[in-house]
Amino acid sequence: MHVNGVSDTVHVNVATGTPSKSRNLLVACVAHAMHDGYTDGIYAFLPVWQTQFGLSYAGLAIMRGLYYGTMGGLQLPSDKLSRRLSPRAALALSTFIAAAGFLIMALPVGFPGLCLGLVVAGLGSSIQHPRGSLLVSDTYGKASRGPLGVYNFSGDLGKAVLPAIAALLLPILTWRPVIGMMGVLGLIATLALLYLAPTEPSTRTATTKKTMVDRSRSGFGLLTVIGAFDTSTRMGYLLFLPFLIHGRGGTSATVGLALALLFIGGALGKATCNWLEGYMGVVGAVIVTEAATAFLIAVTLFTPLTATLIILPALGVVLNGTSSVLYGTVPELAPRGDTGKAFAIFYTSVIGSGGVAPIVYGAIADRSSQTVGILAAAATAAMIIPLVLALRPHLRPPTA
Repeated sequence: MHVNGVSDTVHVNVATGTPSKSRNLLVACVAHAMHDGYTDGIYAFLPVWQTQFGLSYAGLAIMRGLYYGTMGGLQLPSDKLSRRLSPRAALALSTFIAAAGFLIMALPVGFPGLCLGLVVAGLGSSIQHPRGSLLVSDTYGKASRGPLGVYNFSGDLGKAVLPAIAALLLPILTWRPVIGMMGVLGLIATLALLYLAPTEPSTRTATTKKTMVDRSRSGFGLLTVIGAFDTSTRMGYLLFLPFLIHGRGGTSATVGLALALLFIGGALGKATCNWLEGYMGVVGAVIVTEAATAFLIAVTLFTPLTATLIILPALGVVLNGTSSVLYGTVPELAPRGDTGKAFAIFYTSVIGSGGVAPIVYGAIADRSSQTVGILAAAATAAMIIPLVLALRPHLRPPTA
């Protein structure tokens, strides 16, 4: 069976018989899980790199920023160049480049090689985010908020699995072989994407532009700022979490467990926050989650190790879950209905802030204390509440 056109009906892939909507969503999810696993898997190596290379908190954040800054800064040019590629070529290429970056980090070439590998890996991930999001948005059209939540959920699965695996292997192996294994896993994911991904560019883009153009409002800029602050909070807390766990007597394996608990909660938060958004609307959902984020971050400063581990899944729900609500709002507020460019701009903002914010929080901690740095991250979450209230006039009212 072969179906052409730009219908909202489920298309069937000739070669496999798989519904094309489900297959496209699976492709985007595989890529997102791999790249987000790479992105947050790096946190498991920070204490090791601090010891080996004698880095301060700010120094670690700057090195982390090599990956994040490259990934965020190249979103727009990568989106523009990759529009000529099929989803298969774009997503497979992005995953291959990111995997190559990890393989470079695994080479025994010292600190410069590590930094180069971080930049190359960031380049690969800069392609994935806008292309994967657009593939989901184009595939599902007006009904894309739910599938975009699934897409973001898959990213948290990668965040839960890869950092935990890395942290569990670090006491057994040195860090370079562990990094190398992560690179090989990326090559395997590349082959899977070459097999699964559609070979032709999506044909929904023109229709999406036409239907979305009437919804373009100035609220997109404010949404982008909110997304940047939300990411800053998350990345700031993640910078300190390994050291918070070590300070309570935890080992590298405990750090891996803590990251896994946080990201498992984050994965659950995607579904929870989507339900909350459907019940309370975007503004209500964001207010609840950001207030809870600020409170729970502060609470972890005063709890012993066991209690902190118990709190982390609940913190993950609100810390990571808010992003699902924000990403799902991008198509609604996309300027001139250009959803692909809107996602690229949004990711540039949130990823760029994720690279810069830990440097700021790290400098605060270096000049004062780790506690003050963590409280600064909590205060950033609280700052989002008045911003999202200002976003209300730009949004459609929630539907029952």
